[in-house]
Amino acid sequence: MKHSIGTRTEINTDSNIAISVKDLHKSFKLPTEQAFGLKQAIFNRLRGIKGYKEQKVLKGLSFEIKKGEFLGIVGRNGSGKSTLLKMLAGIYYPEKGEITVNGTLVPFIELGVGFNPELTGRENVYMNGALLGFSNEEMDTMYDDIWEFAELKDFQDQKLKNYSSGMQVRLAFSIAIRAQGNILLLDEVLAVGDAAFQQKCSNYFAELKDHKQTVILVTHSMDNVRKFCDRAILIEAGEIIKDGDPKMVADAYTKLWS
Repeated sequence: MKHSIGTRTEINTDSNIAISVKDLHKSFKLPTEQAFGLKQAIFNRLRGIKGYKEQKVLKGLSFEIKKGEFLGIVGRNGSGKSTLLKMLAGIYYPEKGEITVNGTLVPFIELGVGFNPELTGRENVYMNGALLGFSNEEMDTMYDDIWEFAELKDFQDQKLKNYSSGMQVRLAFSIAIRAQGNILLLDEVLAVGDAAFQQKCSNYFAELKDHKQTVILVTHSMDNVRKFCDRAILIEAGEIIKDGDPKMVADAYTKLWS
């Protein structure tokens, strides 16, 4: 049986749509038993035992995000929202459906991915920037802003292994939000750092909203959905069950727990 394969495409046009998602499907194979050796695996196959079950995570999602929109994506654990986020970022690809990204997307999903503790803060900034798809010349223009926002400029030439965990989080966060992309993809970012740094991040997101930056925020905080988002989507069991006013979506999310 031939299976169709979905697509993820990056374009740059004058369209008012930043991201288009059409009929998105994604499944994962979960092992149900362990085959000890090749002989057992062949025996299981002959008996029709697959050794795994298929879990359908996303079931035909379709939506569009306009340029300048601050969109919240919410859902309970296991709803499929993190899988959707990774598909938008290009980490996973759809088995069916289509994602079109119109612009430069900067994903901020896992803090400090790609950091090397044996390298200096300076070296890690450039290496992390490369992982996000930026050249050294592009990182040169962002470099001072990154350290100023992180408030760690005095530590830029120290090895990362000498940073506290909180300092590493602040640096990773600063790299992501200062990277000059058209679209920011953010996962629970307002929970980083101490109270003062969280307030600084909150103020920054208020600026993004005022400046009509395209932002996709995946969060469990309904306060942040109500505060920052122009629109929100609620995902449950791999399907969109609410899409629209942030307060309406936040209330629907809360009711899922009652």
